[in-house]
Parts: sequence; structure tokens; C-alpha cells
Amino acid sequence: MSQRFVMRNDAASRSIGVKDRPSNPYEIDPQDTGALRRRARLATPRLTRELKTIRAMLGIWCRDHHGMRGALCVECQAFMTYATRRLAGCPYGADKPTCSNCQIHCYGPQERAHVRDVMRYAGPRMLARHPLLAVAHLLDGRRPAPPKPRGARPAQRGDAFD
Repeated sequence: MSQRFVMRNDAASRSIGVKDRPSNPYEIDPQDTGALRRRARLATPRLTRELKTIRAMLGIWCRDHHGMRGALCVECQAFMTYATRRLAGCPYGADKPTCSNCQIHCYGPQERAHVRDVMRYAGPRMLARHPLLAVAHLLDGRRPAPPKPRGARPAQRGDAFD
């Protein structure tokens, strides 16, 4: 019998062998070595700073567009989770270029459009609110992109000029 996730967490669901839904849907299974490797990859200084930068930009966007102060709204938190997962799976790892210089586009078309809007809005405001992250991101953008890693998927059709 295959296990499936359910919304409720009661004794009846456990008694029939149904796996309870984890409190965090992106919780890492300890036996999933690929997920552990991706999580460890995020611990590098470069990718940690990249995560801080996107979180700061989303914070500015969410505060000004959704009225949230101090925390992200549900929609922005879902996007942050998406961005974290994509960053953790980046084939470049710690040598990752900025997304505008990257040959491999990890985000889907709608997510790329959304992050582009967020960056256009929050980028100029980052200099006043998070100057160190903003300058580091600008310097990272000037670095040339490393060659495409072996085994990486090619850019999708229409991604070359976006």
C-alpha cells in the first residue's frame, strides 16, 4: 500500500497507515541525500548572501505592495520558498552568477517575470535600506558567468534573450 498525505492529523488516519502531512511541506527527509546536499550548498557564504538579498528585496516589495511590515505575506513567502528551492538546486553551486548573467534559467516564465518586477522596484530602494547587500549584488553582477556545468539542462526555448 502506498503512503499518501492527508490534511488531518488524527488517530483514525494513523490507524489505517496513512502518513501524516508534515507541518512544513518543504521539510527535508533525512534519507534524501540529494535534498541534504542541496541544503548544504545553501550554507556557502555566496549563496547565503544571495538568499538574504532576495529576502530583503521581497521584504521591500511586500511592505510597499501588500502592506506587510516585518514579515512576508503568504504569497511572498511562497515565492521565497520557491526561490530558495531553485537556488539550492542551482547547478553552478557557489560559483553561481547573477540570474541576469546566467545561461541556465531555473525559474519558470511567470516566476521570472515576478522576480524581475520585484527587482526593478526594490533594487533602487536597496541602496538606502540594505547598502551592503545592494553593493555586493551589483559587484556580483559584474562578474563573468562561469562556463555551463556538465550535465546541466540547456536553457529553455525563448530564454536566451530574457
